[in-house]
Amino acid sequence: MRLASYRPASVVAVYAHPDDADVAAGGCLAQWAASGSEVHLVVVCDGAKGTRINQIVEGDIAAIRSAELTQAAALLGVSKVHELGFPDGEISNSEDLREILVSIIRAAKAEVVLGPDPTATFFGGVYVNHRDHRETGWALLDSVAPAAAMPLYFPSAGEAHPVATLLLTGTHEPDVAIDIGSAIESKIAAVLAHRSQVGEDAEGIAQMVRSRAAQAGRPVGVAFAESFRCVEFAF
Repeated sequence: MRLASYRPASVVAVYAHPDDADVAAGGCLAQWAASGSEVHLVVVCDGAKGTRINQIVEGDIAAIRSAELTQAAALLGVSKVHELGFPDGEISNSEDLREILVSIIRAAKAEVVLGPDPTATFFGGVYVNHRDHRETGWALLDSVAPAAAMPLYFPSAGEAHPVATLLLTGTHEPDVAIDIGSAIESKIAAVLAHRSQVGEDAEGIAQMVRSRAAQAGRPVGVAFAESFRCVEFAF
């Protein structure tokens, strides 16, 4: 594990659900936005199935989660949110999804792209990684390498653009950590904005976010960090 520092002019973060980016990489997104980076957040799914409460109809959940996403993105300083609106549980690494992602990456001229590691499936015998996370991750990998960088892939999706760095979250093989000490409170605030998902125990959620960030920071000697599987492309 190494401590890394990036100062990208443009960032694209691609995640499945409205709260995923804040939990996975909200500290980095907030720090980069504060330093002047143009930060684009792509949310693939509408979040309409993200509840255990049967009485709420799907449309209401989607609207609630979209409003929470807007609030969280503002707290992080995100430049633009792209809500793709795919139904929860129904996405796949399709040509249509890849074309959308390629067009956003090219238009933003993204130097750094973030998203979920699709190779991580089982976590500690207590969790199976959500299919939406895995499918989003695979679509992102194929969009970054090679599609976005090569002009004959999706030629109508804009001028080809090579991504310099890919950072994957929720990974079993982290090799890079980024100090988020200056943005830990912004990360916590963004996570708490997703009240439909985290409930009313704000103090408990804040402590959990700090604890996980502290755990990520220990191997590299900082108070709070986010860790990633990193690919730095050689052109």
